[in-house]
Amino acid sequence: MNAEQVTGSTHLPKAMRVGVLGFGGLGQAAAKVLAPKREMLLVAAADKQGYAYAADGLNAQECIATYQSQGSVGYLEPIGTLTNQSVEDLIEKSYPVDGYFLALPNLPNDFIASVARQFIKSGWRGVLVDAIKRTSAVEQLLGMKEELQAAGITYMTGCGATPGLLTAAAALAAQSYAEIHRVEITFGVGIANWEAYRATIREDIAHMPGYSVETARAMTDEEVEVLLDKTNGVLTLENMEHADDVMLELAGIVGRDRVTVGGIVDTRNPKKPISTNVKITGRTFEGKISTHTFTLGDETSMAANVCGPAFGYLKAGVGLHQRGIYGLFTAAEIMPQFVR
Repeated sequence: MNAEQVTGSTHLPKAMRVGVLGFGGLGQAAAKVLAPKREMLLVAAADKQGYAYAADGLNAQECIATYQSQGSVGYLEPIGTLTNQSVEDLIEKSYPVDGYFLALPNLPNDFIASVARQFIKSGWRGVLVDAIKRTSAVEQLLGMKEELQAAGITYMTGCGATPGLLTAAAALAAQSYAEIHRVEITFGVGIANWEAYRATIREDIAHMPGYSVETARAMTDEEVEVLLDKTNGVLTLENMEHADDVMLELAGIVGRDRVTVGGIVDTRNPKKPISTNVKITGRTFEGKISTHTFTLGDETSMAANVCGPAFGYLKAGVGLHQRGIYGLFTAAEIMPQFVR
């Protein structure tokens, strides 16, 4: 304990320097979430066409306005840089950034893993956090665990809403039971305009019968519009390939075959079509069968339930990294830390 802690000084430690890779709907929401925080400072942002960096912090509203009017934060003068390999170029600059939130679309399915390899190759050391969905995408990162550890990177994977917040809730609720029978995650998402979350909606379409990651990625905006017209803007998703299963299995809680994820996404209405919840059914040590249900408030948006946990896990990752703990961790293994 240092002198300031002993005397109860209110002097705040230096804010964690954070970067956001990907500046679509989720990346812009991430910038808004960070804006009022004292413990984290947004210093870097990147999109397909450029990046921006400012050691004393980026202005979230300026970044969003520039992106929406000109298509890239790279147009921000004088701190922006236009480039078609923005992530690679930003990493190579070796700016002092403690951690990055990868708010990137995972299309193709190995995209996030390829970004992680760029960080390893660059020699950068710090914390990475993602909110990816697919089991197979997380399994690719699991295969890189030793490489990440050797590179001095603390990587937090599956740290959004599901997988993420709901997976962690399941891991906590499981403690009441001697045996877990099933974990059922059901989500409702409401957005006013699908174009604000194009990559996320395409990832959801990839989970629908008759579609794959490749076909969803290849769809034009017009083809997505046609599909949404057929469904009145509603996507119904069942038995999704969601990494909650492998994460809960890795944590020793339940076999992946007993975890199911599904939901309803309304792309034309900000109101959630159904409440988001996770149900954990098991047997207690007394032999009783029971179900815990954790339900998210309908007023919390997808962005709030993804970005909040992501930065909470990023803060936890920074704590691990400062203690020399590197490698790959999931939302079911580590408790997130609240970012003030």
